[in-house]
Amino acid sequence: MNKAKYTRDVPPDRLELLAELSSRDTVKIMAIGSPDTGKSTLVTFLANELIGLGKSVAIVDSDVGQKGILPPATVSLAFPEEPFLTTSELEGVAHYFIGTVSPAQFIGEMAVGVKRLTDIAERSADVVIVDTTGFVTGAGFEMKRLKAELIRPDIIVILQKEGELEPLARALSPYGEIVRLGVSENARKVERDERREIRFEKWKAYFSGSRLVEFSLSDVAVTGTSLFNGRPLEESEKTLLSRALRWLVLAGWERDGHYTVVKADEENFQRGYRSIHAVDFEKLSNLLVGLIDGDGLCLGLGILKWVNFSNGTLQLLTPLSEEALSEVREIRFGRMRVLETGEELAFLRRDEL
Repeated sequence: MNKAKYTRDVPPDRLELLAELSSRDTVKIMAIGSPDTGKSTLVTFLANELIGLGKSVAIVDSDVGQKGILPPATVSLAFPEEPFLTTSELEGVAHYFIGTVSPAQFIGEMAVGVKRLTDIAERSADVVIVDTTGFVTGAGFEMKRLKAELIRPDIIVILQKEGELEPLARALSPYGEIVRLGVSENARKVERDERREIRFEKWKAYFSGSRLVEFSLSDVAVTGTSLFNGRPLEESEKTLLSRALRWLVLAGWERDGHYTVVKADEENFQRGYRSIHAVDFEKLSNLLVGLIDGDGLCLGLGILKWVNFSNGTLQLLTPLSEEALSEVREIRFGRMRVLETGEELAFLRRDEL
């Protein structure tokens, strides 16, 4: 269920980096590279070796697309205390909700999540290792810069083949010492279908043993969406909008002359209503949500199964315990739909909810 495994069969430059890290009392390192360049393998190697040398180690796993530390779609923190084969064996002690495995529209959340968990890690570990996504162009370039600027790593490891990441290295150089490593000849290309299958197994594992729970909107905040924000529409207003727009308006809210509505009948969708933001009810079905505590950290994930607008309740499928559920103060909407069986149904744009 994890493509990166611990091995000591590594190129000499990894051993040189290990020697440098082991010589420091405390050190913070961030690993950056394109897909399939061996970032997670490097992180696993360094963590195991440093644990063997008596160092306390923390791993911040921000590779939301190919997460090792469950749950997916979050940034996660673990403190491995003994050698491990893959990061999927590790139990996360803190998480930050991103809400998707495709974070291009969520670079701010990614940077904040890494910053918050790195701050927690630094309080307890000699060595903090930050694993990142292979998203290094366009918005990914800026995401890496934001992460580096926020956490100020002592060492930023750039994994590259022929200098292809030198522009990124130059952009990151003000925020940490750049160490360049080559791509191991053992690095294996993982095709998209295999990545999807790996995620399938992780979703399935995470949601196994889940149960249906209900939250009242009067007890929790709902964030990550424009829904539930403003004055609830009267029945007469919903009827008027339904007739005017040829939608079935199920719920709606008004604020400062702007309307947000939940509607059915997508085939009749009409564009050009600047003051109306319409959300298709179908897109709420099996939506991934984060269950957030009073400190803004993610206690775990849920799958939205039903919204009862008339009585103001949400029904979620989640594996969280009763004790953890009692700590939930916020439900944050993500931007992907997934089944508890592991199947990914759809990815949503940020502006769709």
